[in-house]
Amino acid sequence: MTMTDDRPDAEAFPATATAPARPDAVAARVASVVSPLFGGRLPVRLRAWDGSVEGPADAPTVVLRDPAALRRLVRHPGELGLAQAYVTGELDVEGDLLDGFRRVWSTARTLAGGRPSAATLASVARTGIRTALDLGVLGLPPEPPVTQARLRGRLHTKSRDRSAIEHHYNLSNDFYALILDPHMAYSCGYWTSSDAGYTVEDAQRDKLDLVCRKLGIEPGGRHLDIGCGWGSLSLHAAEQFGAQVVGVTISSEQKAFIDERMRERGLEGRVEIRLQDYRDVPDGPFDTVSSIEMGEHVGQRNYPTFTRQVERLLRPGGRALIQQMSRTTRPGGGPFIEAFIAPDMHMRPVGETVDLIEKAGLEVRDVHALREHYVWTVNAWYDTFEANWDRVVEMVGEEVARVWRLYLVGGALAFEEGRMGVDQILAVKPTADGRSGMPSVRAW
Repeated sequence: MTMTDDRPDAEAFPATATAPARPDAVAARVASVVSPLFGGRLPVRLRAWDGSVEGPADAPTVVLRDPAALRRLVRHPGELGLAQAYVTGELDVEGDLLDGFRRVWSTARTLAGGRPSAATLASVARTGIRTALDLGVLGLPPEPPVTQARLRGRLHTKSRDRSAIEHHYNLSNDFYALILDPHMAYSCGYWTSSDAGYTVEDAQRDKLDLVCRKLGIEPGGRHLDIGCGWGSLSLHAAEQFGAQVVGVTISSEQKAFIDERMRERGLEGRVEIRLQDYRDVPDGPFDTVSSIEMGEHVGQRNYPTFTRQVERLLRPGGRALIQQMSRTTRPGGGPFIEAFIAPDMHMRPVGETVDLIEKAGLEVRDVHALREHYVWTVNAWYDTFEANWDRVVEMVGEEVARVWRLYLVGGALAFEEGRMGVDQILAVKPTADGRSGMPSVRAW
């Protein structure tokens, strides 16, 4: 999507400006640095602040509006520098942002293993330094964008975890209501139909039903929802399956939202929402426990603490369902996600998560991959986001809006190309004599 630039000098840089392809022009100089990383041919069109253009005419156009973009890239080559430049508007994309991302990744994969050789990287570094000197972009880098997280304290202390969650989730409930479905389910849906009239709201309802069926929730059963978000599962389990629910969150905005919905639906006696860290839940046992895309925020070192707490809070024969994203390449969340969206997030291959759950004493009974379902879910969020772009900007400002545009597009592509996945992991706490209580045939 094309972004507008409301800065005073925007009119001095018309979208149609095209200068002759001179070897000393900014676009040509930048192309000479980056094109070796893509087999010698730019996968996107490049236009610089001097009006010069390089790259294929039929591709989305990356616009370098300000030399500050290059200063950021000199300091943070790759994903983080590009993200900083994009969210500030120093770098822009005209045309389909998702298509631009897809072209870059597709071209990179055609190279040897997707990784340039050491000789290529060394040559790029030398050319990059000369170009940066010539263009005068080796000064002090600009300050980080105001939307970039600035957390303090030791990793995954309770206070730091609270700050990390509030950075992402306390934008405002009205902001998330513009993007999500009426359930306010901020997690992967379960798409059971391809009919044109089937919506993300239907997919989220079907996901909530699926979770409750897998857990075997029954009327009067005691359920714990760890990281309950805006209460989609907590309210659904109580309202549709008759559970007595305790939901825990460390976001004050989320608790206020769920408490209001609980009152509207007359569920005060059946749902209790606590502003509480999962490590502080004292009152097991529960018949069932869920954690829907919260485990990514626990951290690598604390994950055994998390799984032991799930095991401790379950009664013998009780079931737990953990829906969690995975990452098949580098661990963590990625430079952009960790800096702007979910600080301290950690993702790992799903097999490692299964191993950690089993080491806590739970028996894993089912692993259900939903990767493609997340592509459909994020695409639906993105469509809604773009339809509400003006309202989003009015509500949170253009920089936050640009962060979210990048987040949604990048997330959809990561799931589409298999660099990230998401799985529902169903586990049980066996009884003393080894009985699982699981049905012999899946009923979901």
